[in-house]
Amino acid sequence: MLLEIPDVLNPPQLAEIRRLMAAAAWIDGNATSGEQSAQAKRNMQLPEDSDLARQLGQVVLTALSRSPLFISAALPQKVFPPLFNRYAEGETFGAHIDNAIRRVTGTEHRVRSDLSATLFLNEPEDYDGGELRIVDTYGGQTVKLRAGHMVLYPASSVHEVTPVTRGARLASFFWIQSMVREDAARSLLFDLDRSVQALAADRGHKDAEVIRLTGIYHNLLRRWAEV
Repeated sequence: MLLEIPDVLNPPQLAEIRRLMAAAAWIDGNATSGEQSAQAKRNMQLPEDSDLARQLGQVVLTALSRSPLFISAALPQKVFPPLFNRYAEGETFGAHIDNAIRRVTGTEHRVRSDLSATLFLNEPEDYDGGELRIVDTYGGQTVKLRAGHMVLYPASSVHEVTPVTRGARLASFFWIQSMVREDAARSLLFDLDRSVQALAADRGHKDAEVIRLTGIYHNLLRRWAEV
């Protein structure tokens, strides 16, 4: 499942993040790359353990905790601390697959990467190129979203960032370990949850069919979830 989650961050938050990033000290993006990724990756990144990365990451995590769409789609158990990158002119990230397990730097905590997320921090007209291209069962899909919007997709997908040919692309990226490991099961639960919410808005939460379908949702979640 590939899903756009709009308006994760609002314009004042984005303006402040871009202001802080403009004065930041950047490092080679391969600081967090696996062996395969390092051969294809050319970009810059905020140091993972920097105060600024932690500060901005907390802004993103707080925003996600307030997004019903994200919670419904991801069913998050763990979220890797958000990272922040910049692709300037000529920089790119070739086709790769994200590591299955990510260790949080400086800790023994590990996150299984069921889902990958890219949160766009500046507007698409600020740069040329820099599209996120994701290849899944149904072929390739190209994503370039408005600032503050996020795309969520299976971490098992082959994906790339096409070369930036003008300007700079700013984004946050991170991974989610879901309570429901299988993408097909998460997608089914997400579709059912959206249908239940739509029916409840039309008939009310006390409607017999709404109650029945809500029960089916939770019984499936109980069957598939790992907590």
